[in-house]
Amino acid sequence: MKIHLTSVFVDDQEHALRFYTEALGFLKKHDVPVGAGGDRWLTVVSPEAPDGTELLLEPSAHLAVRPYRTALAEDGIPAASFAVDDVRAQYDRLRGLGVHFTQEPLETGAVTTAVLDDTCGNLIQIMQVQ
Repeated sequence: MKIHLTSVFVDDQEHALRFYTEALGFLKKHDVPVGAGGDRWLTVVSPEAPDGTELLLEPSAHLAVRPYRTALAEDGIPAASFAVDDVRAQYDRLRGLGVHFTQEPLETGAVTTAVLDDTCGNLIQIMQVQ
């Protein structure tokens, strides 16, 4: 068994697609219209594993989403975690692109983490295991 798909709720799928591809460097994998409301089955993947796990940029219209995301953000809990080779280098690169971090790089034993705001309603952790 392996993880094929996971998701983050986003307020605006087009804005999320730009952030996740242009800032974070993911590649668009699927972009399929669903329903009459303009929502899409919109996924991105890592350029290092284009056939690997997909991240669904899920519309946040469901009534349960807002309180769920608000509670996570207020408690500083990331909605997702992405592995990187060098947290500090990614932190510097993303800060240079204007990305806001809620947690600067923090070493805790063999793991270094940082937490960013994805501008789509979520906190995202980047992590490096030494």
